[in-house]
Amino acid sequence: MKKIAATFASIALLILLTAGISRAHFGMLIPSNSMVMQGDSRTVHLTLSFSHPFEGNGMELAKPKFGVVAAGRKVNLTNMLTKTTVMGHTAWQADYQIKRPGVYAFYMEPKPYWEPAEDCFIIHYTKTVVTAFGDDEGWDEEIGLKTEIVPLSKPYGLYAGNVFQGIVKLDGKPVPYAEVEVEYYNRDGKAVAPTDYMVTQTIKADQNGVFTYAVPHGGWWGFAALTTAAEKMMHDGKPKDVEMGAVIWVKFHPWKQ
Repeated sequence: MKKIAATFASIALLILLTAGISRAHFGMLIPSNSMVMQGDSRTVHLTLSFSHPFEGNGMELAKPKFGVVAAGRKVNLTNMLTKTTVMGHTAWQADYQIKRPGVYAFYMEPKPYWEPAEDCFIIHYTKTVVTAFGDDEGWDEEIGLKTEIVPLSKPYGLYAGNVFQGIVKLDGKPVPYAEVEVEYYNRDGKAVAPTDYMVTQTIKADQNGVFTYAVPHGGWWGFAALTTAAEKMMHDGKPKDVEMGAVIWVKFHPWKQ
């Protein structure tokens, strides 16, 4: 009986030790190219998914609303989406033709995702920015999502080691001291975190909603600013919290001499 009790105590301790390390969710919107130059393919392939990007654990993504903002025009592209699979789960993809120079802000607005482990719904308003053929205007403009990270650093043309800054906004207003989760898209699985605490990095915005993060390695990095919606949603007849994420994906490039 003592051995059984000791075993249960060890299991309970393990649960307590790991329960505090949250597994971050990220809406993902990854283009095939963030900077379209002369001679590049004019077709940008975009993949939309929902996952734990560092660990490579996917989740189901119901068909979201998908669109682009360019030259001051917001265009719904949802009908372009076709189903695919990312990390073993339902995801979506689209091919977009770049026809003229400009800055293209792609976005997705997903349906609420019920997460039993957190006893809440999750909605991640996700975007990424693609620039084409030398145009460099409008990368810092809001696109009108419910909650949004507005970049203060250009969200393209960045080296690994550069800092990325953004303003967290909710209903168009800055969110003081917003919590921002940062995670690397470990696409090939080669990156290894020294401890579970370093899978997701967490920082806080300042009193003006501005956050800063220095990226240590080249690749795609996701920034998710989390807030709780004022209104709850019903699940099994009970009101539940809704976690809203303002997510932006940014590509960083290795320095080459």
